Amino acid sequence: MISSWRKRRAGRKAAKQQQHGEDDMGMMELTTPNHFRCPISLDLMKDPVTLSTGITYDRESIETWMEAGNRTCPITNQELKSPEPIPNHTIRKMIQDWCVENRSFGIERIPTPRIPLSSVEVKEMLYKFRTAYRRGDEGACREFVTKMKSKGKESDRNKRCLVANGAAAVLSAAFEAFSSRSSASASFDKYVLVLEDILTALRWIFPQLDGEAKSYLGSAASLNCLVWLLKSGDLSARGNAVSTLKELVSGDKRKVDALAEIQGVKEALVKLVREPICPTATKTSLMVIYYMVSSSSSNEDSKLRFSEMGMVELLLELLVESEKSVCEKALGVLDSICGCDQGREKAYADALTAPVLVKKLLRVSDLATEFSVSILWKLGKNEKREDGGVLVEALQVGAFQKLLLLLQVGCSDRTKEKATELLKLLNIHRERLECIDSMDFKDLKRPF
Repeated sequence: MISSWRKRRAGRKAAKQQQHGEDDMGMMELTTPNHFRCPISLDLMKDPVTLSTGITYDRESIETWMEAGNRTCPITNQELKSPEPIPNHTIRKMIQDWCVENRSFGIERIPTPRIPLSSVEVKEMLYKFRTAYRRGDEGACREFVTKMKSKGKESDRNKRCLVANGAAAVLSAAFEAFSSRSSASASFDKYVLVLEDILTALRWIFPQLDGEAKSYLGSAASLNCLVWLLKSGDLSARGNAVSTLKELVSGDKRKVDALAEIQGVKEALVKLVREPICPTATKTSLMVIYYMVSSSSSNEDSKLRFSEMGMVELLLELLVESEKSVCEKALGVLDSICGCDQGREKAYADALTAPVLVKKLLRVSDLATEFSVSILWKLGKNEKREDGGVLVEALQVGAFQKLLLLLQVGCSDRTKEKATELLKLLNIHRERLECIDSMDFKDLKRPF
């Protein structure tokens, strides 16, 4: 009897121990095998690659290491014979199998990564593309451009690889080659499709355009083709063309001068502002116009031509309701155009001039305020009408108070000089006018 009781007691004890053992097993944390971890990040590798030293890393970690300028293996410190890591398919499949086996622990299977472009593949692709455009094979060139865009959009790494191996220069050279052929045949229609494709591909490489690429795109044939696309292309082509022109003329006076000489470019730019296709195209067009009226040696002719095309009136209408970036660019262009007599005459004749400019003071940004003060100063010091003209109009909408406040809150020395001189001009007419506040200044405080 005692023996059977002991047996039952021992059985209950064994069952309890087994139950506790299962609970402990359920509470155990899953440990990732060390050979599945990246030696750099210590995380589970998603795209294992092996270096020439035989050590395997996660691709993202080792590429970050190499992009920092390192040319050695992080573990062995040996110099790498080849900078191109080799995909380790064996380890990747083992990691994927391990993920499937442990999915009950919440482990998700890592996807099979796409094999990224290598420098060898890019160089081979660019060589074939170069051969195709040199023999004028439009169809083959379009196929290569489509392939480059597709590969570049797969990952940032592919895009960097294309840029690092000179894709921008080769695409720009192809654009110049087809532009030259079009100029020789006196028609851009023949090669318009391949030209538009190349321009689209170049657009997402713009920040990495080097001097060689800009030299190809800045040639006479390329500039004429870009202007033709700006005038006659579809919406996408016009947007790409003006973006390319902005990239080319930025900080390069010679290209600005060359562009200003091309017939029809000014009309096409004004049309993009008057009939906007997208906010980006409007801003870019204003920037190109700004370079033409402020940086080129022929800027006086450009100012006169833009004035004749109604640019002053267009800018004032645009300024009535526009966001910060557009407002700053529009004021910059207007400031340059008001540097010529005809530009000022157009501004004097427009009833929006004083109200819009005074409204922008201290309302948009420091840059917008500086441009507004500069425009009012140019208009005020050249005002010849006996009734005071724009000076009286500015007084009536509160310019005097705003300029005083501007001097109190602080501004650049050049703007301060213009504001002080403008206050003196306004003061002459102030005695016979009652100034009207255009906004409440009580919440503005002077910074210390």
